[in-house]
Amino acid sequence: MNKRHIWLMLLCCLLPILGLAAIFLFNIPVNTVVYFGLVLLCPVAHFFMMGNMHDRDQKSASQDNHTAHEKS
Repeated sequence: MNKRHIWLMLLCCLLPILGLAAIFLFNIPVNTVVYFGLVLLCPVAHFFMMGNMHDRDQKSASQDNHTAHEKS
């Protein structure tokens, strides 16, 4: 994992937690849609980040495979 991915993952996980903390600590009135949005933000962000990593791994494996055929 590179540093950019770690920072992005940390940001995407902390934003919903900070949002929920602000709602409960400061008694900010919100509707149900915002609650569900904050709760689902982290899993949805992970879904997209894992998809990006999977695509990158496939491209890397494809390039490695292509290089191995050239050496043979």
